[in-house]
Amino acid sequence: MKACGIVAEYNPFHNGHLYQLKKAKEQSGADVMVAAMSGNFLQRGEPALLDKWSRASTALENGVDIVVEIPVAFSVQPADYFSMGAITILNALMCDTLSFGSESGKGEDFLQAAQLYIENEDVINHHFQSQQRQEYTYARNLTGVLESLFPEFPIDLSQPNNVLGFTYAKEIISQKSKLSIVTVPRKESHYHEQNIHKGKTIASASAIRNALFHKTSDTDDLINVMPVNTLEMLKMKPLVSWDNFFPYLKYQSVIASNTELSDIYLMEKGLDYRIKRLMKDSNNMTEFLTKLKTKQLTWTRLQRICFYILLNQTKEDMNEKLHNIDSIRLLGFTEKGQAYLSQIKQSLSIPLITNINRHTGEELEYDIKAGEVYRLADENRIPSQDYKRKPIKIN
Repeated sequence: MKACGIVAEYNPFHNGHLYQLKKAKEQSGADVMVAAMSGNFLQRGEPALLDKWSRASTALENGVDIVVEIPVAFSVQPADYFSMGAITILNALMCDTLSFGSESGKGEDFLQAAQLYIENEDVINHHFQSQQRQEYTYARNLTGVLESLFPEFPIDLSQPNNVLGFTYAKEIISQKSKLSIVTVPRKESHYHEQNIHKGKTIASASAIRNALFHKTSDTDDLINVMPVNTLEMLKMKPLVSWDNFFPYLKYQSVIASNTELSDIYLMEKGLDYRIKRLMKDSNNMTEFLTKLKTKQLTWTRLQRICFYILLNQTKEDMNEKLHNIDSIRLLGFTEKGQAYLSQIKQSLSIPLITNINRHTGEELEYDIKAGEVYRLADENRIPSQDYKRKPIKIN
């Protein structure tokens, strides 16, 4: 059986994801679709709208055959580490192809761009350091350097999906992976689009979350842009955001000393003082981040730092966790997915964990902690995220 891998958050699963799955399966000729999915906390430093089991369930009911969890040490990270975790997992599961959405470019363009970057990394870094402008974002500065050095650089790295795809391609080359790449152009909606447009069948996940939290669209608009089972799940489950955790974040920031805060993973020099000062008079996450944000410190980077404050993860702690992935957590599968796992189980380079016990709990200690923290959003309605949970099976 042939497998196509997808890196996903499904926050929440919508018609754009359905479209990508269909096109990826067509382009790759795969028998099974494998999703390496972020758990309860996501790449941009946000808590997931729905818990990982709910999101895995909607994915399995709509075309994914196997869902595994990207460990939280890799899921809440800048693109390079995020990609390292995802590609390591898809390699271990013996996927033949990687599919991702992009604003432009074909698979060979991404691999060519990645190879060019790797071969000239020292030169690129030198020009980046000398030419970067403080008022520009990292992506804009890097794009400018690459355009000046390589006028025919094959990928536009000012676009968010292209950036992720580019880091996947770099990881494929670095890991000497045999993964081929197929890309699916984004359809109808931009990555950062904040509104659901009347009559459209595809909307960005950002627009859907905005509609759910701020009531900017009615139910009919939501029905048009997502599968029915996703909408039903959203009605049944508590919707989680950073505001659910803000009191806990505030507590952690208040009781920690400046020295303790300065040791938090990703913390920058002097930021610990600003966090303690601005936190005192902030009433919610949006207000706090608005005060804290600068041109150099993006909203996303600050959210990641806040996540590591929330879990009290130091630089030393995290550096130990980023060496390798010791196990892969299986969240769910279809019958076809089960058949594929049976086919490859003797050849797996990383063990697959189907339930948490005393031994596996030690291996997944950090992910279990993140799950327990996630439950603080609504302990009465969010069940245990790890203990006594078995993989979902969809017939």
